[in-house]
Amino acid sequence: MTLLWFFLLSLTFNTDASQSWIRVNQLGYTTNSVKVAVWAGKTNEQVETFEVVDVLTGKTVFNGSSQHIHSYGAWSAFKKIYRLDFSDYKKPGMYMLKTGETVSSKFTISDQVYNASADFLLKYMRQQRCGYNPFLKDSCHVQDGFIVDYPGDLDSTQIDVTGGWHDASDYLQYVTTSANATFQMLFAFQQNPQAFGDLYDKNGNPGSNGIPDILDEAKWGLDWLDKMNPEYGVMFNQIADDRDHRKFTLPTLDSVSYGRGLERPVYFITGQSQGLAKYKNRTTGVSSAAAKFASAFALGSEIIKKYYPDFSEKISQKSVDAFRFAKTDLGVTQTACNVSPYFYEEDNYVDDMELAAATLFNHLKDSSLLKDADYWGTLEPVTPWMIADTARHYQWYPFMNTGHYLLAKADKKIREKYCSFLKKGIDAVNERAQKNGFLMGIPFIWCSNNLVTAFLTQLRLYNELSSDNQYIELEAAMRDWLFGCNPWGTSMIVGYPEDADFPADPHTAFTAAFGYPIDGGLVDGPVYAAIFNRLRGLKIVHGDEYKDFQSDLVVYHDDYGDYSTNEPTMDGTACLTYYLSAMENHTVPEKYNKKFGAIIRGDTTKKEIHLIFSAHEFNDGGKVIRETLKKQGAQAHFFFTGDFYRNPENAALIQTLKNDKHFIGAHSDKHLLYAAWEKRDSLLVERDHFLDDLKNNYREMARFGISETDANLFLPPYEWYNQRIGNWTKNLGLTLISFTPGVISAADYTWPEMGTRYRSSQEIMDNILELEQKQGLNGCFLLIHLGSDPRRTDKFYNRLDELIRALKNRGYRFTLFKP
Repeated sequence: MTLLWFFLLSLTFNTDASQSWIRVNQLGYTTNSVKVAVWAGKTNEQVETFEVVDVLTGKTVFNGSSQHIHSYGAWSAFKKIYRLDFSDYKKPGMYMLKTGETVSSKFTISDQVYNASADFLLKYMRQQRCGYNPFLKDSCHVQDGFIVDYPGDLDSTQIDVTGGWHDASDYLQYVTTSANATFQMLFAFQQNPQAFGDLYDKNGNPGSNGIPDILDEAKWGLDWLDKMNPEYGVMFNQIADDRDHRKFTLPTLDSVSYGRGLERPVYFITGQSQGLAKYKNRTTGVSSAAAKFASAFALGSEIIKKYYPDFSEKISQKSVDAFRFAKTDLGVTQTACNVSPYFYEEDNYVDDMELAAATLFNHLKDSSLLKDADYWGTLEPVTPWMIADTARHYQWYPFMNTGHYLLAKADKKIREKYCSFLKKGIDAVNERAQKNGFLMGIPFIWCSNNLVTAFLTQLRLYNELSSDNQYIELEAAMRDWLFGCNPWGTSMIVGYPEDADFPADPHTAFTAAFGYPIDGGLVDGPVYAAIFNRLRGLKIVHGDEYKDFQSDLVVYHDDYGDYSTNEPTMDGTACLTYYLSAMENHTVPEKYNKKFGAIIRGDTTKKEIHLIFSAHEFNDGGKVIRETLKKQGAQAHFFFTGDFYRNPENAALIQTLKNDKHFIGAHSDKHLLYAAWEKRDSLLVERDHFLDDLKNNYREMARFGISETDANLFLPPYEWYNQRIGNWTKNLGLTLISFTPGVISAADYTWPEMGTRYRSSQEIMDNILELEQKQGLNGCFLLIHLGSDPRRTDKFYNRLDELIRALKNRGYRFTLFKP
């Protein structure tokens, strides 16, 4: 009955004739959050009930009735929309939502659904790097650049400004967006430091360097901004221009010529209209750009001084100088165009002045700066796009004013005023949002997802300041929109969530021309159909899989030919790091969680389990384990001591496991006890003893053709170690791992005479399955011994096949861990 039910659901969900759809947040919902799905239909069908169905059991776990359903009229491509509220259901697990014959995609309820999501965005930021690009393992635009529009002898001279990020899928670079991106990543870390891991070095290459990855990324931006502002009054705003669009290739292959070989033009900030050809911008001053320099430098100086004290002091002074320069020629600095009329048409600068003054006040504690910030903040109470239904491209930028939040935090006397400013903007958007079932009040201008991100940030910061919960559902709707609760049912982040509908054909040469993923990029998002229809050079290349959801109001295409809706942007992606980091649950293990330098859990965003088998004396389970893994098509890790490798009775098994492509690694030559049981930080071995023992282990492995490169993971003997062992292992270029806490499978070596320490195979099995039900086993390192003392007759490895089948049925794969 259950199998038939799921089969029918599958047919219903995939039919082309469907006239109704249920949209959900594909990433999932935290247990206590607002949980709303949206039913959208092409007919006037009445929805009076709905069910939440447990994917594992096929049973209905929640019944929604009229009190949980809110009806809306026609909007976008739909004649009728209903909001289906299941917030009262809180049990973790995997579910689908069903009403009539319409079924949603699967979603998860868990307090960990957002964990590692902010770090995921950094994958795209690293890939956008100019200069050395860690994704390509190569460098680009190393000859940047030559100065243009400089009123003096330096015009056309060479200047070193290599670095920073490419703005989007073209390779232009702007201070406007880069300074904002840098500030927002610094702000994200300042507000939620525990959300960010350290898996990459300063160059973006894999490997911890003791600095959170988001600060490595922000420092990359600060280094470039430092180059773009070499001295007081000398600022550059842009590298290259829209002549860049002549090529659609990788940045390392970019050969567009601006008349100086591979050098690209670097635009001096003049405070006047700019453009080297037919098209000109409407620049009126220097303030918007100079103030962005100031705020990024001031916050950067605060955040990175622990890691880069000298650089921190340097940019601290630059922040003061930049703000002073911003006052010398009040007005906006827009980006420059050349062969087309498209540029960033920023029309406000008072928000930049407010943010710069507020950030400098927090940095320097000079009361005159607080007064200055309040002056500028009062001039623009609401970011203008929030009270309009349209705007020109980047007309009101940044898309939300963090300065209001900083001033509300800085001085109780003006807190209420700035909270009211934030609320006024929220109310304007909310008024529009209440008119449709998706609660979408964001204008569908170019880069609408960036506006969603900005609005989410404002909602969260306002809630923090005011404890006003009246907008919680609106915030949830905006959050859910980005992850698939939208007319098209797609996430707006490339590659995330992994098993979801997300942009697969983004406008980027990385993917379209070379097949490289650009995971983590937030795409521009839907635009008004009127905007789409008048843009130049748009062509849907691979067909429109969302044709049923397009309308005269708004369109979105997952097609590389649509640069207006499906092109990721660097600044939008960077700005989302704050909100996602605020959503993470930091009381549970994070992705690649470490203990004393050892990774104890893999990627918690993937339903993958990493099996570990260790052995020193006993091999009685070798044959059963190997045959079970082969039968189930599962990959596993085997860690053996030198003594185990030396034993001729084990040679055939080791060779067979190697032939089966399992990971085979080291477990100490003599199975040493590294630290005292009663005092873990007390070492029982010297470093040289540790190194010699490990070398001997690898020497034995070499007899089987296994090198250090092949076996770069190391499982410590007894799985008992401390931070010193972790550091020594890391210094050897190896990765220390250990089992995931909470799983008691490692107790399968015990026997009955050990009393309370003994764990039967049934206890172990129950523990694993119950733990999976309660909190999931994503990324789990599950350790089982290859053999055990003859006094244990209840061998857990005899139930390995049963365990793998049970977990496969719950959606897990058994894979090798690759740090």
